[in-house]
Amino acid sequence: MNTIKNFWHIWSKSLGEKASTCDKTSDKVAIVRTFIFVTYLITNCFIIANAIRHWNSKTTIQIIIDSSTIPMYQTPEPRTTRKLLEFE
Repeated sequence: MNTIKNFWHIWSKSLGEKASTCDKTSDKVAIVRTFIFVTYLITNCFIIANAIRHWNSKTTIQIIIDSSTIPMYQTPEPRTTRKLLEFE
């Protein structure tokens, strides 16, 4: 029984600062913090499992471009002005 009490004391300290001077209230807060920690842990495990499951899946994406609707490139008309620079 002493080892369980010792483990609970260490676990409660690892969760954070003691919430109250009363031990019963502090234990209840530690239980709530443990519940929050366990839900975070389970959520992260599901995220990691999903990433591993979809790792390097053999899906291919094909992009088809219809080039018949793209007009042909036409070169611009030669410049007829004698100005050396545009801003003159």
